[in-house]
Amino acid sequence: MKVGILTGGGDCPGLNAVIRAIVRKGVPTYGHEFIGFRDGWRGPLENVTMPLDIQSVRGILTRGGTILGSSRTNPFKEEDGLARIQKNLAALGVDALIAIGGEDTLGVAKKLAELGVQIVGVPKTIDNDLNATDYTFGFDTAVNIATEAIDRLHTTAESHHRALVVEVMGRHAGWIALHSGLAGGASVILIPEIPFSIAKVCEYVESRFRTNYAPIIVVSEGAIPQEGDMVVKDQSLDAFGHVRLSGIGEWVAQQIEIRTGKEARTSVLGHIQRGGTPTAFDRVLATRLGLHAITAVHEGDWGKMVSLQGTQIVRVGLAEATANLKLVDPQRYAEAEVFFG
Repeated sequence: MKVGILTGGGDCPGLNAVIRAIVRKGVPTYGHEFIGFRDGWRGPLENVTMPLDIQSVRGILTRGGTILGSSRTNPFKEEDGLARIQKNLAALGVDALIAIGGEDTLGVAKKLAELGVQIVGVPKTIDNDLNATDYTFGFDTAVNIATEAIDRLHTTAESHHRALVVEVMGRHAGWIALHSGLAGGASVILIPEIPFSIAKVCEYVESRFRTNYAPIIVVSEGAIPQEGDMVVKDQSLDAFGHVRLSGIGEWVAQQIEIRTGKEARTSVLGHIQRGGTPTAFDRVLATRLGLHAITAVHEGDWGKMVSLQGTQIVRVGLAEATANLKLVDPQRYAEAEVFFG
């Protein structure tokens, strides 16, 4: 069987570990042949490929990013996009496809599966917001990077007696902010799921300063104030209709200075969170997902996504995986609120 592999959406620590595991098991155990599609869905749309064999995946376990490249190409935005993918797969003699990505990439995979393409999905997003899986690889790495940044910012905040706002990734879900903020001892955590009161945030800031402790505010890029709308850099959209986020951290810092008279600064972690080598947890999780993905392909269990549930890797339907986003439960947020202020 000839199997294609692609990685779509934002790059993520652990992608190379998935590719490596698929090839390392697929070639000697099942005798499959592999071809890599470059730059997400652009690869099968435009027939942009690279060979994949055991030699080509050696040494990539610890590397961040993806050797296949990635993009936010949306076949639905291209003329006859899905039909072109089907045609190109047939021309290349590709019998099955493994799509590694988040809600957008796997949403395309679901449509292709409904059209008869033999496809299996692997969940990937540092936001940890994909449904039907407990964790996605890349999330642990992002949380560790954000937590280290918060730890470092505590000392400079205390030295200069200023508030520091740390903006982390999280468009719709605040998992990175919640985990890194809790681990880093944040004074308050702001997430997209629960609109925040800037007046209350300022109360927490003043409370911290009264105890001679410099406050750290961790905010998801998609957090929304009760008094206004989502803050964005501009109104342009990507191929999947998403606006470019970032700016809420600066807004929060400005409001803190205006309302409390205290000096405030912002640190936007941005792409640092998803760059570099993956943590051990993410390497292991990505490897296990890759191993189970190629087994699902070999068994012909199409239209499925491999998923972590508890400590087991199971298979769920792509439709279930992409039906809803996994958001932070209010009870989880309430656990963190104990430490606010």
